[in-house]
Amino acid sequence: MQRLFFWILVFAIFGAIAFVVAREHGGVVDMATADDAGAVLVRIAALVLVGSAAISLFRENIAQLLRYALIWAAIALVLVLGYTYRYDLMDVSDRVLAELVPGRAVTRGRTVEFARSANGDFQVAAAVNGKRIGMVLDTGASSVVLTNDAAKAAGLPLEVIKYTVNVETANGRTRAAAVTLDKLAVGGIVERAVPALIAQPGQLKTSLLGMSFLNRLEGWEVRGDKLVLRGYP
Repeated sequence: MQRLFFWILVFAIFGAIAFVVAREHGGVVDMATADDAGAVLVRIAALVLVGSAAISLFRENIAQLLRYALIWAAIALVLVLGYTYRYDLMDVSDRVLAELVPGRAVTRGRTVEFARSANGDFQVAAAVNGKRIGMVLDTGASSVVLTNDAAKAAGLPLEVIKYTVNVETANGRTRAAAVTLDKLAVGGIVERAVPALIAQPGQLKTSLLGMSFLNRLEGWEVRGDKLVLRGYP
């Protein structure tokens, strides 16, 4: 095994020397510069030194040396493949997390997807004026509706609003306050000056993503257990 490794290195060195000679005599055209060929020789010489040292250290156990070499080669291959396909891996991880974490978005440009939660709803992690607000898709709601606590978290002026808008809920008729949201973001889709309502304290458990947001989109649809929102370019 040692002898085989030695002759491989010898042939590699002679091959590099032949390459340089051919380059200088026009045998190889525009493939490398003389400096490049010199760099190749330096690397091969370094390889010879490292290989010789490795053989000296592991001369009693060449199999162990080869095993270590294969392990490092496998690690290097995994790293190269991971870097090459990093965007595909990120997309896969986003989709897996979207299935496991209710409301987590899978964003591809201006298209955003959500997975249906265990209770059958589409939970949406939105941002109102930069503050994270959990919502539930409600196509029956004519407007985005915020709970009183969510409106407070978003910095809306609850002390000056008036509950003057009549609304119908599952619990009957009530009143809500009309406001305009400076910014409502869902995944990579951002809409500004979005009309919304604020529910009175204790009237609503979860904020609703209603039609005042959905009507601004280029399109939206439910595909099986996926909610797909498409914003304008």
